[in-house]
Amino acid sequence: MGSIAHYIKDIGRGARGARPLERAQAADLFGQVLDGAVTDLEVGAFCLAMRVKGETTQEMAGFLDATHERLNRLPASDRAVVVLPSYNGARRLPVLTPLLALLLAREGLPVLVHGSATESSRVLAADVLAALDVPAQPSVQRIACGQVAVLETAQLHPGLKRLLDVRRVVGLRNAGHSVVKLMQPVDGPAVVVGSYTHPAFGTVMTELFQLLGMTAMLSRGLEGEVVCDPRRTPQVDGFVRGEHALLQAQQPGTAGEVPGLPQDIGVEATADYTRRVLAGNLPVPEPIAAQVRHVVQLASHA
Repeated sequence: MGSIAHYIKDIGRGARGARPLERAQAADLFGQVLDGAVTDLEVGAFCLAMRVKGETTQEMAGFLDATHERLNRLPASDRAVVVLPSYNGARRLPVLTPLLALLLAREGLPVLVHGSATESSRVLAADVLAALDVPAQPSVQRIACGQVAVLETAQLHPGLKRLLDVRRVVGLRNAGHSVVKLMQPVDGPAVVVGSYTHPAFGTVMTELFQLLGMTAMLSRGLEGEVVCDPRRTPQVDGFVRGEHALLQAQQPGTAGEVPGLPQDIGVEATADYTRRVLAGNLPVPEPIAAQVRHVVQLASHA
């Protein structure tokens, strides 16, 4: 077994006394965690210490370096793959990540939805997609243009799934929950669609997309999902190989009603709403239609 005790000593001194890790140190630490080379006690200590201290951009870059070295990546597709991390699910509003995925596929793009259940009480995008006859794939494989592929996190790397599952024990999110929303799991051009809830994390994500030279779209998400809130027009930032551009300015106000959006956030009601929008019986909410346009634009430059 390895040990990350010397790193925990640095990061575990509280919010004021903790010292940030260098990028290479963070990569070494996170790599040992992913490889299962340290004890459960050390993993728990790492998760809690980082939760108190907060991750720096350099630390997150190191965590992503370790992750990208180990991922079971998908082969490149004929067009840039749109990567939609989906880990939160629905809490108060229907989960509309499946609608976003299917609208992007309709534009001829290959789309990857990857995720894992981290809370038992939420309605997950994967469940809605299954109800729409898009079941999870049994293995990592190339995605065709116009196809939506659904993958469990464990298929990309089992160590990531183990780290996410720590939340069920300690009740708190950890660095793994940030990593899965930022990683690029395709061995070829891709557009990572990112979202944030807290502005401070939006700043870290911006710095990371630039530092790592990624092609990505970033906006405020819907209850932790990457799809835009259908009631609001958020700021949308784009990145092409790390180069930043403002794609859309935030507009004030919230729409009082979204035509046809169900009160019921369950799987069947959400799947039915999605079908009706795709069939043209209900309008695509404009914030999501705009998001599709931005992603298509970014994919053309990836």
